[in-house]
Amino acid sequence: MEAGGQRQATGKSLRSFVTLSREIMHLANQGISRTEFLRNLSTLLLRFSGCDALELRTRGNVQYRWRAVCRPEQSFGYESRTVEEPEDVSTLSDERGVSGLGRIVHDELERKVEHAAPCFTPYGSFWTGDVAETVARFSAQDDVRLSVFANTTSMALIPFTIDRNNFGVLRLERAERDAFAPDMIESYETVGETLGLAIAQRRAQAALRERVKELACLYGIAQAVDDSTRSVGEVLERIVRLLPAAWQFPEIAAARLTVDGRVCATDGFEKTRARQVAQIFVEGRSRGAIEVGYIQDVEQAGNGLFLEEEEQLLGGVAREIGEFLKRRQAAAERLKLEAQLRHADRLATIGQLAAGVAHEINEPLGGILGYAQLARKSTDLAESTADDLEKIVQACLQAREIVNKLRLFAGQASIQTVCVSVAQVVDEALTLVEARCASEGIELVRRAETELPNVEADPVQLKQVVVNLAVNAVQAMPGGGTLTVATGSDESSVILVVQDTGIGMTEEVMGQIFNPFFTTKDVGEGTGLGLCVVHGIVAAHGGTIDVESEVGKGSKFTVRLPYLANSQEWSRLGTGP
Repeated sequence: MEAGGQRQATGKSLRSFVTLSREIMHLANQGISRTEFLRNLSTLLLRFSGCDALELRTRGNVQYRWRAVCRPEQSFGYESRTVEEPEDVSTLSDERGVSGLGRIVHDELERKVEHAAPCFTPYGSFWTGDVAETVARFSAQDDVRLSVFANTTSMALIPFTIDRNNFGVLRLERAERDAFAPDMIESYETVGETLGLAIAQRRAQAALRERVKELACLYGIAQAVDDSTRSVGEVLERIVRLLPAAWQFPEIAAARLTVDGRVCATDGFEKTRARQVAQIFVEGRSRGAIEVGYIQDVEQAGNGLFLEEEEQLLGGVAREIGEFLKRRQAAAERLKLEAQLRHADRLATIGQLAAGVAHEINEPLGGILGYAQLARKSTDLAESTADDLEKIVQACLQAREIVNKLRLFAGQASIQTVCVSVAQVVDEALTLVEARCASEGIELVRRAETELPNVEADPVQLKQVVVNLAVNAVQAMPGGGTLTVATGSDESSVILVVQDTGIGMTEEVMGQIFNPFFTTKDVGEGTGLGLCVVHGIVAAHGGTIDVESEVGKGSKFTVRLPYLANSQEWSRLGTGP
């Protein structure tokens, strides 16, 4: 043992070990990846020590093992495993089980070695100049075969500390006998201390770089979601492109974001293998998911493929997207409400104007109609004069109908409510439009729920709602089509649906159809009061009316009227028509 050790001690001075320690720390500060660091570190140690092979193991939440071999040509092996997996001591085992040396490595990592035991130094290092003899001494096996150590005679195990929870062991192997001396082991123990500091330094730098990437990602996302000039789709596209750069291996990372069926993804995401996923929730309801993965297998990444911090980052991004969607949804609802308030205010103003106009016109219009009807009763009128008087009477009657519609819209027409069967009202109203549907090539389809609750309504006005909606639908199908009138109910309302397969409406037109005097028909073909009267009647009865339409596919009007709670109220209100 002494001859080989003395030759090595002569070749490696204390100054050489100090230089080695400096080179190790310099390597740790280069900012390179874990794999590159370990490969370069192994090369450095092999070249310095003149050993044939070396192995490093670290203990922590994930245990890593890397092995470098100098013969026949330099190679590098790397693996990782979680602490739940059984201890892998195959390189220190005989062919039948775990040897005593395997137990020594385990005890070194767990800091359980007996420093006073044979072959151990006060620092806790283990070394031997004859592996076969030592294995035979420590092994419980009777028949020890050492095929895995066929090229190793001298071996040293140098423990080192990374931090309070992470430890490691450096194992050096040489083919020649008694290659290590006590003073050499002491020098390698100093290198072990440097090695622990270097690994801790590299890990801290790597963690810092990852945190900087994550913070940059979060900052970019915060800027994106605060940009009110961008649409929701543009913001989501921006977010999904920010994500890959925040992951451990950004050059092969890809991301996909799915929200309400909308998919945004970076190039190559469909090729990803391992993925991380976080669900996006808005007010407790899942709206989609965000995923990040790698499009290639990551060489020697092991169980460190995704960091715990990356999982936390992905969850944080998912929550930020959920809050962003919630804010945008609230903003959209606020704008919609403001538009509805403006619309209601405009209708109220128009209603007041219409009521005033109707009042001012009604009196002189009644006088004109009365005098025209009186004059028409004269027996000595010329035929041309009688025709003119008839035209005056008809014009007055039409004008009076318009005035009545204005009064209905303004809410000044009296409502005579009784207990009404909606099904009966609908049937009566459709008899007024059946002939027109048949003449214009329109199929009239009636769908009714078998038993409908009654409503408190004015049957005449309710019939006008059905007729106006049906006529409006017929006019929207100049080339024929299908008019469907359906009735049903839910937990609080009777529902009337009038649907056509006509020309449909744009969003802009739908926003104005309930405005008085708004019409898309040619001059002289409509007054623009039909739908606004429907709206006024429905509102006066405490109901609602909604419209859905698509250009070229038709329109659908849905009226909801609250129904009576019980039969006692029906009998108190009387019976319908």
